[in-house]
Amino acid sequence: MARMRDGIVKRGSRWAFKLELPPDPATGKRRQKWVSGFDTRREAQAARDDARARLRAGTYIGPSRDTVGEYLTAWLAGVRGEYAPGAYDAAKLHVERYIIPRLGAVRLSELTTPIVKAFYADVAETGRMRGDRPLSAKTVHNIHRTLSRALNDAVAEMPPRIPANPAAKAHKAPRSPEQPTWTVEQLRAFYAAVADDRLYALWRVAATTGLRRGELAGLRWVDIDLDAGRLALSRQRAKGGGTVTERPLKGKRGRPVSLDEVTAAVLRVQRTAQLEERMRWGPAWVDTGLVFTHPDGSALHPDSITKRLKRIVRDAGLPWVRLHGLRHSHATHMLEAGVNVKIVAERLGHSSIAITGDVYSHVTANLQDEAAARVAAVVDGDL
Repeated sequence: MARMRDGIVKRGSRWAFKLELPPDPATGKRRQKWVSGFDTRREAQAARDDARARLRAGTYIGPSRDTVGEYLTAWLAGVRGEYAPGAYDAAKLHVERYIIPRLGAVRLSELTTPIVKAFYADVAETGRMRGDRPLSAKTVHNIHRTLSRALNDAVAEMPPRIPANPAAKAHKAPRSPEQPTWTVEQLRAFYAAVADDRLYALWRVAATTGLRRGELAGLRWVDIDLDAGRLALSRQRAKGGGTVTERPLKGKRGRPVSLDEVTAAVLRVQRTAQLEERMRWGPAWVDTGLVFTHPDGSALHPDSITKRLKRIVRDAGLPWVRLHGLRHSHATHMLEAGVNVKIVAERLGHSSIAITGDVYSHVTANLQDEAAARVAAVVDGDL
């Protein structure tokens, strides 16, 4: 143990501080408390100064004595309204299936970065419920995001339950794998395969705009200006809690998406076809205002879109890509066509171009190679 200075000491690889508490009200005896779990001396000093200030103000409460399991159970109940339904289901699964069985008995105040790192290693190898394959790096990262968010909330409470988030530096995000996409030729073959499909317009919009499945299922006619050739997305239909609900877009804000002339023309045909269906169904028509529906106007379940795509792709003999693969194909084709990555990010609804650059790093790397060769050809000429 390192020599203590200003009440701060290093214990192994972690820093701690000693806090002088008010005398015991019953006996008048001196009381001290050790608070540990800091990665740096600076973090320990900042927490110590904050604790001393709270002691002077009479608002200090020591680190939580709750276990990780007790805290996370209460945390889940408190954040339900902050998550989208599907995202809450995923967070609940992470907590109940993976985190609590392995970390639930640990006191929240005694949870350290090494303990969290060991947890990630263990859950990666033994987390799968069926079969003997390890969890994917993406699944482990999603578990980390849930745990880290919960621990950030513990730090942010007033007063804090813990001085710092031990998961913050315990995990490095995996590099995004190369996403399966279709070539231009394969996409044309797909168009030919769905030419007579009732949902041809949906497949065309998916392939030419990069909309997500929930955005396609929730697309409304009021969101479309065919004369201007633009969508103004605002809602999506997403699964969660065993049901499908309509809710604001990811990020809680809409985004404009331009349409090419052919796709706009396809949507005009879709609007006419839907009006004809409405006339045939008469009073039984369900007026949802949605662009893509069942023949009676009722909303499509997101899963039904995926199932329909699987059947079409199988029958066409094309390589399998998920519906999200059409989104990736669109992004890849844009980048290959020389579209600025910022525009690609805006079109896909990414919160930053860093996300786009990471997901499509394999494409941008090839484009960099081409750019280097073109510049060299201009500068060097016939040298």
